[in-house]
Order: sequence, then structure tokens, then C-alpha cells
Amino acid sequence: MIHLPRLYAIVDTSCFPDSQALFSIAEELVAGGVTLLQYRSKIANAREMLAQARELKRRLGRRVKLIMNDRADLCLAGDFDGVHVGQEDLSPEGARKVVGTTRWLGVSTHNPEQILEADKTSADYLAIGPVFSTASKLNPDPVVGLEGVRKARALTQKPLVAIGGINRANSRSVIEAGADSVAVISDLMLAPRKSAEDFFRILG
Repeated sequence: MIHLPRLYAIVDTSCFPDSQALFSIAEELVAGGVTLLQYRSKIANAREMLAQARELKRRLGRRVKLIMNDRADLCLAGDFDGVHVGQEDLSPEGARKVVGTTRWLGVSTHNPEQILEADKTSADYLAIGPVFSTASKLNPDPVVGLEGVRKARALTQKPLVAIGGINRANSRSVIEAGADSVAVISDLMLAPRKSAEDFFRILG
């Protein structure tokens, strides 16, 4: 079983004015102790995504595990360490066939039924959310709350990532509810290095 760090940082291209800002914040996050970083883009085409992915890999090297959101093919092409798929993406087993057995595979879930289904797959970890209301998705699923995290924890032995509206003020409660790791986007954007250091101090 894989070991997840307490903080699962996500860089979403929609948060940045350009590629340089994306790379700069990613480097700051790693300087702040981040060891697991997901690259997410819902707006770029495959060519742009691959160019950004390869540059992230070049800059960050082996200091961090890089996870590609949605795209198993780009995970391979960019030489990332894993792929994370949602309910509308390639199935977990489809993604596993593409990336092989050595790369990490994560699956997003939003309710107990999806947790149970994903638990049967070869996924290395499961994500549950949104825990709190979030502004980072246009059409978010219903908020599951801390109770949703507790239910998810009871239904799977796999490492569990909580996502959605998590910040420094509420992250400790999410870990106490049973999550192994918290995924964060917005609360890492301002002063990313200090923000990451704060999270690690809070989460222990």
C-alpha cells in the first residue's frame, strides 16, 4: 500500500495567468515541503498540457511525485508518477491498462456507492469530496461534509484523500474525520511556500 503525505497539492491551470506563474508556484510549493503534486487542466489542449507537464517534470525532477489529472496517456508521455481519474473519465481499470502497475492510480468519489465501487478496483488511493463548498469546480457534486469523510473511511482500507474547500482553518478536522491526506488548491495560491509550511505544521 502506498503512503500519502498529509498535503496533496493541486495546481490548476485556470488559477494562473500563464505557464510561468504555474511553474513558479509549483517550485515554491516544493520548496515548502510538498512531495505530491497534481497537475490539472480543464482548459488547455493536449499539446499545451504535455508541454506544461514536461516542463514541470524538468524543473521539479525527482523531488516530488507528479500526478496527471484525467489523462492516462499524458501521464505516460510526460513521464509522471501517476494519474487521477474522475467519475466521467477513463475507468480505473482502463487507466491502469495505460499506465501500468508501477504508477499510482487515484479515483475521485462523491458518495458511499462510488467509494464501494472504486474500492474494488486496482486504484492505489481514493478521493472523497467535496468536503466543503468549493469554488474550483464549475458544477461541483453535493457537499459530503466531515460525515462523508467518516463514512468513506469506514468503507475502504485504501488511502483516502479528502478534497473540496479545504484550507488551513478546517484541514485538521478533515484528518481527524479519517482522511489520510487533504487535497488543496486555493489556499496554496497566495504565498505558496509559507502556505505549504503552515499546512504541514497544522497537520503534523
